[in-house]
Amino acid sequence: MTTLTIDPPVDSAPQAPAQAKNVLWERLSLAALLIGTGVLYLWNLSINGWANSFYSAAIQAGSESWKAWFFGSSDMANSITVDKPPASLWIPGLSARIFGVNPWSILVPEVLMGVASVALLYLITRKYFGHRSGILAGAVLALTPVAALMFRFDNPEALLILLMIAAVWSLMKAVDDGRWRWLILTGVFVGFGFLTKQLQVMLIVPALSVTYLAFGPRGWLRRLGQLFAALGAMVVSAGWWILAVELWPASSRPYIGGSQNNSILELTLGYNGLGRLNGNETGAVVPGGRGGPGGPGGGGGGPWGETGWLRMFEPAQGGQIAWLIPTGVLLAVVAAVLIGRARRTDPRRAYLTVWGMWLLITMGVFSFMAGIFHQYYTAALAPAVAALVAGGAAVCWSHRDRLWVRFALGASVWIAAVWGFVLLNRTPDFVPWLRWAVIVIGLLAGAAMVFANLRGVAAAAVAGAILAGLAGPVAYTVDTVTTEKSGSIITAGPRVEGEFGPGGRGGPDGRGMPGAPGQGMPGGQGMPGGGGDGPGGLLRGSTPTAAVVEKLNADADRYTWVAAAVGSMSASGYQLETGHSVMPIGGFNGSDPSPTLAEFQTLVAEKKIHWFLGGGGGPGMGAPGMGGDGMGTDSERPASQISAWVQENFTAVTVDGVTMYDLTQTRT
Repeated sequence: MTTLTIDPPVDSAPQAPAQAKNVLWERLSLAALLIGTGVLYLWNLSINGWANSFYSAAIQAGSESWKAWFFGSSDMANSITVDKPPASLWIPGLSARIFGVNPWSILVPEVLMGVASVALLYLITRKYFGHRSGILAGAVLALTPVAALMFRFDNPEALLILLMIAAVWSLMKAVDDGRWRWLILTGVFVGFGFLTKQLQVMLIVPALSVTYLAFGPRGWLRRLGQLFAALGAMVVSAGWWILAVELWPASSRPYIGGSQNNSILELTLGYNGLGRLNGNETGAVVPGGRGGPGGPGGGGGGPWGETGWLRMFEPAQGGQIAWLIPTGVLLAVVAAVLIGRARRTDPRRAYLTVWGMWLLITMGVFSFMAGIFHQYYTAALAPAVAALVAGGAAVCWSHRDRLWVRFALGASVWIAAVWGFVLLNRTPDFVPWLRWAVIVIGLLAGAAMVFANLRGVAAAAVAGAILAGLAGPVAYTVDTVTTEKSGSIITAGPRVEGEFGPGGRGGPDGRGMPGAPGQGMPGGQGMPGGGGDGPGGLLRGSTPTAAVVEKLNADADRYTWVAAAVGSMSASGYQLETGHSVMPIGGFNGSDPSPTLAEFQTLVAEKKIHWFLGGGGGPGMGAPGMGGDGMGTDSERPASQISAWVQENFTAVTVDGVTMYDLTQTRT
């Protein structure tokens, strides 16, 4: 197998001291990459607090109840699960059980997943293109703003990205030697990716399948059989948990959050499946109605932004992920041409194919999905972009004796510089001199690439290219790690004019959703009803005061749930601060039919719930501008029915702005 590297040429028979020096340099540079990544991601980590309190509350629940840990329940008493399978909660749940429930025990595992992802991408790339290419791939991934954001947060993305990279690693091992065990392991990684974020992991399955079928060793029938074995491994590694949930009596397990019929299969195929593509997400509640077909801005518009080929490059997503996408694609195409007629099983071609298909398929689906879409989803593109940049550059660099290749290298640098200037120009008040430095250095480095066959020029060209390509992402990443990121929808980097969608900071009013002036939230959480303090709402967790916590904790051990609140985000903050179960009525959106009014009345009669906390402003409470979920009017939702019943039958007291109803004392 031929291995290409961008390392400078060495003598055909290097002496032992030179070899030892090279090995030492490789080890030190790898250590610098991994330690630097860890320090960067750990830096100022506590500023994020509970991060996404929706998941933090579930991690807390799993640290105290094994049943909650297994199912991914939002509360220790297992009333309802989060709206995803629980794999991403299992590791931080164990960490919180060992080290106690605090932001560090929850978020440090995410950081370690980020470091592991960088290391694994380095290993994959180094094997085929050399050490320096591996370092470049790892650095690009580590410094991609949205990746840095997610590796410091408790959303499922950190584990999902690690498992997807691991699937490529095992697949490339299979391309090398054709052993069955590598294909089976690939299926296992994909299966656990399904238990992390359901159908999103399936976006890389075509890339994995086509790559092995086209470039794997031995006969095509054997390769096809191995792919079916991988499929079986995937089904088993994901299906055991699905089967357990389906067979477990519904009366003794939590309600499946995000579904309307208490079904994990419905959640998989509906809310987290086809609904994301066509926008028909029953139970999903957004301001002004659902985006996509049938929603405002039908034909691809609506609250989640316009769909289309350029979606990843628009203001909402561009600064998150798009810095090096054009450069990576160009380098990969040129590299594929240069590899040309190499043998079918050439692993370099397989490498470029699997990462290229990963990028194009995932980017295509993200660009045209009409349902719920958040900017941080684009973190799933970061490994592919980093791999294509590093692998493509390595192949091109090894052929820099050809003039047209040097022009292609120069063009890739010019594109990175010009596009970096455009992205930085969208934040004109953010390090204003940086965009000019990027364009000047990039243009000079691109010109130098044309003469990269000259030894003295080559080093300057490479240094300038790296500086021009990574300066913008580094600046955005530094801003990300030094700025609080909390709530259910977050973005990396500084505020960008023209961002759009829930949690975006663009909209016509410049603060959040169009038509909702004055209702944007700190940190970009632009949804009605989500104040930074007090009861919380749809996008941001509650932040109870000491007086509220004290009142909730009084006689808390006498009740199964110390309180109930509409919506998981509202309930989460109370649960995290009190350490006692708080029932999230209606799940994340407040629109799930759990519990029903009759079920809630029974629990109240049995003295299992002490307080009802009002004022969260979630959809189930009839917040303004909510609808379009196919669930009827606000008054027809169980959450609204429960709220109305409580208001009619129990007396309210107000503590630090929070309306509290004592469910043990009926109104006389």
